[in-house]
Amino acid sequence: MSAERPSLPPVRLNSEAELARDALAAPLFVRAVKLARWAGPGTRVGAGGELVEAQLPAAAEHLGLAADEDGAAYASEAWRLAVDTGLLDVTDPEEDELPGGADGAHGADGAEGSEAEGTVTAGENLALLTGGSPQDVLSIWLDGLDAVHADATAPVLDDFADLVGEDGSIDFDALDWDPEAEAEFLDGVLGNLYLLTLADNGAGEGPVPLPALAASMIVPDDMGEPTDDILEQVSEAMMRLDDQFRLLEPIGIVAYQPVDEALLVEEGEAADASVAGADDEDVTRYGMVRLTPLGLYGVRARLLEAGMGAPAVGDLAGKGADALLGGIAHYPESAARAEVKLWLEGYAEGAVSAAAELLAAARGTDEGAPLRRLHCQQALALAGSEAEPAVRGVLGDPELGGLARVWLAERGAADVPAPPEDMIFWLAIDTIAAQLDADGELDELQGLIEGLSAQHSGFFDEVWRVDHPATADVLEAMGRLHSDKKAAKDARKAAFKARSRAGV
Repeated sequence: MSAERPSLPPVRLNSEAELARDALAAPLFVRAVKLARWAGPGTRVGAGGELVEAQLPAAAEHLGLAADEDGAAYASEAWRLAVDTGLLDVTDPEEDELPGGADGAHGADGAEGSEAEGTVTAGENLALLTGGSPQDVLSIWLDGLDAVHADATAPVLDDFADLVGEDGSIDFDALDWDPEAEAEFLDGVLGNLYLLTLADNGAGEGPVPLPALAASMIVPDDMGEPTDDILEQVSEAMMRLDDQFRLLEPIGIVAYQPVDEALLVEEGEAADASVAGADDEDVTRYGMVRLTPLGLYGVRARLLEAGMGAPAVGDLAGKGADALLGGIAHYPESAARAEVKLWLEGYAEGAVSAAAELLAAARGTDEGAPLRRLHCQQALALAGSEAEPAVRGVLGDPELGGLARVWLAERGAADVPAPPEDMIFWLAIDTIAAQLDADGELDELQGLIEGLSAQHSGFFDEVWRVDHPATADVLEAMGRLHSDKKAAKDARKAAFKARSRAGV
């Protein structure tokens, strides 16, 4: 390929202000903020920064939750997030200040064996939620996402009570838990969900069945009917993802419809039935998930942190025209158009200067030049009639003169000089080369090839002489794609002449 393709399609993100509002409205984040503002000098926390059990009922009540086990669990979860995101600062007790001596024999209430307690104060980040920028809010939210992601990939210790020692220590070796593998799997699932959301220019924004998402990570691409072993693996992955998405939803990254618990009477029944071909109505009962706009932002941030190419519309605004034309080389049409609009809107020196810079960036004989010229022509269409002086300035340019004439003719401009014949043939080769590199629809490309070759009698007798780096490659492609057998044969002969002329 002439230009390095991005690893993923470009994403259209909401504005930072909109995303920050979404972050502040995420249920878990809301609860964390409430507890951060509720905490005071008398709030009791354990040595590890957790809210002591005796404080959980009051915290749950402040959050409007029931003073039961579930309410305490939600309050504890929100407290941990407040600490992890810097909304609260917890100071661990110094060893020499432990009540009852260095061994901490007595707790704060004088009870023998109680753990030492720390102190809590408002963190610097709490003030940023109201006094900072949207970027500040999103940065804090991303820290929260990292914390929740870590929780989602942690082992469920309730399932491994026999591995917990009398002193509370955990035998992680016996647990057979690989934190890196767990995190990699969940990130892979989120990456697939991200890609599905961006599929077909955003047409894939609907929810994805959970079994299908699990299968995308387990079932080999070249496998026909899944084996029983594969189905069992999908079932296990699906149940794990059900737990994980339940944890991720409150931070605002996904909208999730959990698995219908009535389907889980027999372990594995849901995933096995779905992968085997349950109908659409049934599939919705096996869990449905989609990324929210905030989720797109969050997953993209994680992808970028992992070193993946995850472009967003607007990334190229403010950069040079060479970066713009190279960057949008393989964008979908709608995303490329949106990127160019933003670039033009941010160009402070006016339409003529913008057009001149675009035309200068479109020059070249490298492999990617034809596609740059195609996108330049499309960008100039968005620049409007004000760009005409810059376009007229390249009428005599052998690489840009044909493009300029097409642009002017499309706008009904007067006094457009007729192109010399060699420029007509050169533009035909350049146009087809661009479309070949763009990997467009085959029917459209075939129509372009047949249309251009039909415009001139004896086209293949002359075109092989065109001094364009892609002449031979284009003629070979015309020989493959032209539906007329005689024309296809003439194209192949012309390609041979072009290669002989170039000494290849």
